[in-house]
Amino acid sequence: MEYYVSQRYSEEQLRCKMIRFMILLKKEADTRQVKRLERNDIEILDNVKKEQEGIMKRTIKDSVFTDLFQDKKYLLQLYKALHPEDTDVTEDDLTDITIKNVLTDNIYNDLGFTVGDKLMILVEAQSSVWTVNIIVRALMYLVQTWHDYFERTKQNLYKSKKVQMPMPEIYVIFTGERKTRPSEISLSQEFFGGKECAVDVKVKIIYDGKEGDIINQYVIFTKVCNEQMKIYGRTRKAVMEAIRICKDQNVLREYLISREKEVVSIMMVLYDEEEIMRSYVESERYEAKHDEKIETAKRLLQMQKLTNDDIAAGSGLTIEEVEKLADELQLV
Repeated sequence: MEYYVSQRYSEEQLRCKMIRFMILLKKEADTRQVKRLERNDIEILDNVKKEQEGIMKRTIKDSVFTDLFQDKKYLLQLYKALHPEDTDVTEDDLTDITIKNVLTDNIYNDLGFTVGDKLMILVEAQSSVWTVNIIVRALMYLVQTWHDYFERTKQNLYKSKKVQMPMPEIYVIFTGERKTRPSEISLSQEFFGGKECAVDVKVKIIYDGKEGDIINQYVIFTKVCNEQMKIYGRTRKAVMEAIRICKDQNVLREYLISREKEVVSIMMVLYDEEEIMRSYVESERYEAKHDEKIETAKRLLQMQKLTNDDIAAGSGLTIEEVEKLADELQLV
């Protein structure tokens, strides 16, 4: 009898130790899971962007920003907003040089144009999340644009004659929210601590434009869209209300009247893709978390020290899922 009690007590002790071990193991797994999910979030977003690049390329190229400035009338207004001192330039002086690759794995930018043979202007529209990586992208756009320019003008970089090229200017129109609002950022300052480097790129940042100019109107349009989206969600109602408000306030009024159907179509496609991306990320996060639970349960099952009920409680799986895993592992 004494032996039985002693043996029973030892088994209870072992069971308690195993439960404590299981709890510690779960805590460790949860910690690893959080870290893995953080990494997964980044990887998931990168994968989504790559997977949707073929679809999104068209909508990015056909965004309201690019659609607006495909019209030389508004492109001229943009140039004059950037260079109000140049009063002699006309629509005929402007040439669209936006990178328009057919292959989705190549780079493409929002807007590029030359002013005669003196200036080459690249403009990117950025909203929501701010990143200084825009500088690196801008450098890539510039190199590609120069390459295209030399081919278009039939200039040979390998001959002794010095090539001629327009002076570049790079702008980012940022419509999101930022605590700091620098007017200019550079590759050297942001990536190399301000040290002199072989190549530097300076990007001018525009936040609001001047009251009434085409940049200011575009910024207001994006903010009105965001406000209406908060009220009505990513719906046609939100788009139609944004367009109505902007027309009433004389914001891009002429453009919105003439291109209303196209703007609605563009915005709805973008809203749909944002929703798809968000759903995909949430699904991937759930799958990653569930996979972690399965791995925890497998480790506990292979120890063969705990009941299925204990393993279900410790891993977060259902008892049915644990029993199925046990069958797969041939442990029952």
